[in-house]
Amino acid sequence: MIRDLCDGQLEGAEIGSTEIMFTPEKIKGGIHTADTKTAGSVCLLMQVSMPCVLFAASPSELRLKGGTNAEMAPQIDYTAMVFKPIVEKFGFTFNCDIKMRGYYPKGGGEVIVRMSPVKQLNPINLTDRGSVTKIYGRAFVAGVLPFKVAKDMAAAAVRCIRKEIRDLYVNIQPVQEPKDQAFGNGNGIIIIAETSTGCLFAGSSLGKRGVNADRVGIEAAEMLLSNLRHGGAVDEYLQDQLIIFMALATGISKIKTGPVTLHTQTAIHFAEQLAKAKFTVKKSEDEEDASKDTYIIECQGIGMTNPNL
Repeated sequence: MIRDLCDGQLEGAEIGSTEIMFTPEKIKGGIHTADTKTAGSVCLLMQVSMPCVLFAASPSELRLKGGTNAEMAPQIDYTAMVFKPIVEKFGFTFNCDIKMRGYYPKGGGEVIVRMSPVKQLNPINLTDRGSVTKIYGRAFVAGVLPFKVAKDMAAAAVRCIRKEIRDLYVNIQPVQEPKDQAFGNGNGIIIIAETSTGCLFAGSSLGKRGVNADRVGIEAAEMLLSNLRHGGAVDEYLQDQLIIFMALATGISKIKTGPVTLHTQTAIHFAEQLAKAKFTVKKSEDEEDASKDTYIIECQGIGMTNPNL
């Protein structure tokens, strides 16, 4: 996909290869289609292409096909409800239009992402978590799965959250995905907590054959609760997705996180190697974080500017 975005050359990009050679050329806007042909994640296609098309010569429309709600990747609902509002703090906006949802193993989903290029990215500061003000989400079924499964996932998640957070209304909507907007069968849930300072945290889970609905709901609820305990201002899945933007931004960015994930360490390693950005990771020194596993990731961005604008 990235080769095509910039008319580059790519060698060794086949299954079994241990080395690739990529020579990029000028990034161009316009319409680009990428199809995993499986339940491979459209969100991962979006992750890799977004930093590129921000520095294109003209607006882009990315037509991404594959899985929208798949394991080992953000669900499209996470991308739309958590990643999008936070990443837009870097000073750009994008539009994400879910045409068709696709699940494991068939895929068949399609998402259209539209965005305009920017001159440069602003740094971000996400260090003030605030207090949780809202908890909401959606529990979905698609295809042949009965609506009761969505209701059971939602109810189990609500019960689990109530044990720990009693003073907030938890609003998880059970949803039957319309037949013309979902390909194949799937079920899952995403729950989001919003704070007084605009931080967003999520827990999510996908149904699998032989796993009962309650279990799926509880797994998502427990993931959310653990992300609310560590005192960070981003959840464990947003950490690594922000690194590339911090590296490219103009100025110093800071995010407060819970334990730094291996994904994040990897993203930092490559951002330093490839973009020559400088990162520091240190334990948070705030009193309220003393008993917690909380870190500050700071980055001196390289101040990438768009030569086309």
